[in-house]
Amino acid sequence: MNREKKTGVVYEVYVQSFNDSNNDGIGDLQGLIEKLDYLKDLGVNILWLTPIFESPMVDNGYDIADYKKIADVYGTMADMDELLEKAHEKGIKIVLDLVVNHTSDKHAWFEASKQSRDNEFSDYYIWKDPKADGSEPSNHGSVFGGSAWEYCPERNQYYLHLFAKEQPDLNWKSKALREAVYETMEFWAKKGVDGFRMDSISLISKPDEFEDAPLLDNKKYGAYYQGITNGEHLHEYLHEMYERVLKPYNLFTIGETPHTDVEQGQLYVDPKREELDMIFQFEHMHVDYGEYGRYSDIAFKLSDLRRDLDHWQKGLSWNSNYLGNHDQPRIVSRFGDEGKYRVKSAQMLAMLTIMQRGTPFVYQGEEIGMTNVDFKSMSEMRDLEAFNTYELLKSLGVEDDQAFAMVKWKTRDNARTPMQWNNQKNAGFSQSEPWIALNANYDKINVEKDLASEDSIYRFYQKLIELRKTNDVLIDGDYQIVETNDSDVISFMREKDNKKILIVLSFANKRIKYNLPIQFENGELLIGNYSLDSNELNHTLYLQPYEGRAYLIG
Repeated sequence: MNREKKTGVVYEVYVQSFNDSNNDGIGDLQGLIEKLDYLKDLGVNILWLTPIFESPMVDNGYDIADYKKIADVYGTMADMDELLEKAHEKGIKIVLDLVVNHTSDKHAWFEASKQSRDNEFSDYYIWKDPKADGSEPSNHGSVFGGSAWEYCPERNQYYLHLFAKEQPDLNWKSKALREAVYETMEFWAKKGVDGFRMDSISLISKPDEFEDAPLLDNKKYGAYYQGITNGEHLHEYLHEMYERVLKPYNLFTIGETPHTDVEQGQLYVDPKREELDMIFQFEHMHVDYGEYGRYSDIAFKLSDLRRDLDHWQKGLSWNSNYLGNHDQPRIVSRFGDEGKYRVKSAQMLAMLTIMQRGTPFVYQGEEIGMTNVDFKSMSEMRDLEAFNTYELLKSLGVEDDQAFAMVKWKTRDNARTPMQWNNQKNAGFSQSEPWIALNANYDKINVEKDLASEDSIYRFYQKLIELRKTNDVLIDGDYQIVETNDSDVISFMREKDNKKILIVLSFANKRIKYNLPIQFENGELLIGNYSLDSNELNHTLYLQPYEGRAYLIG
């Protein structure tokens, strides 16, 4: 990977919740254009946009009906062209969400494919005959609940949908389908798009025959990914994509790879294999999973988080470093403290994200410390997965109150409420009622208030991002864990050309004493989220709640 890519700092924009320019309650491209200076000042130089394409919005745009049409709620192709032009003028690259594991069932390809077994598009999707008794081809379940198979009377066959039934999976064995995908990517590359974040890309290679999967997490159906993730021809397809589109246009690429271990992950990012620049792995997102999987009411253990991050830092030649995104709870609520120490924990978590080896990803609102939402009822949520999970938990005997609490804690809607710009009407997001309820704390947590604070989270992100983009040690220095046992501290070292940076991060909500497990001759504070009487490094550190420090060593 070249230096330009290595210096990238990515900001994920959940477009429909970022900024509404036409006051219809939904964020849009013109709203994003209005905030480009805000993002440039933050220091990020790559924007990843969640899907902006024509969609019935069953899964908030991840069910695409037309890859070459901007959804009306987001604007027009002229708006997209303007965004590309103005972003590039400001030195900001644009990365689109490429969703090609599946389409919407309203996509023209699927509407044709379901009509017969012998038309031009008949093999664009995964079709299987019923079993002798007419039942589904396998017991695989969908991510969103229920069977992963849906019967289609026109063909007297089932089609596979690993997600919602309105999201049929594409058949990558079809060369015609692959060419159609590459042609779509080329369409956007020629327009000036700088790269793609590839949704669920580890799932695109399906088996010829589907065998029943094990039942996990108390679920009725088999695990959706069993026998499917990292399939036999996956890397052939990605290398073909690289040769066909990614290499000719020098595109920036991130693959979302659920249920991928570190050895499999390295296959994606090994430069010699010519596939992707980096991947999103999920091991550290599982640290607070419980008996029902993702939706639990348990807290994470720092030792688990430290172990998982260390495992991937060492295992991959290049990482994508993130703690939150549009599918996860807010990072301050999950890993920090959303109360008394919200500001300090947000700043400390920023250090963890930005100072590891790899490309940092900042999700909108993290730079001002936005928190989870205190939803009062299921009716305030909008996420399909939240409703399906709530019903599933109740069917498994979980009491209503507990089921609601578990869904409320982990629902994806926590990260999808509107960006909080100020304490005015609708947090400055829109003059109309937003598509989803605002977080009620927007009068206390918003951009305007944070920028006016002497202890601004945004300003701290600015400093960290500038440091990350200009310091060779942080850009591509080696990584080495320092602390392996302490129950309150993550500490690691970055090193290049005999230059070292030591990062010490406290996850404790109280003042603690921390003895460095290794000796250093000298060190001077490079950045930290508290004011110190001395900038010199000592073997024994007294760390304030959620304190983060980075020292130059030697």
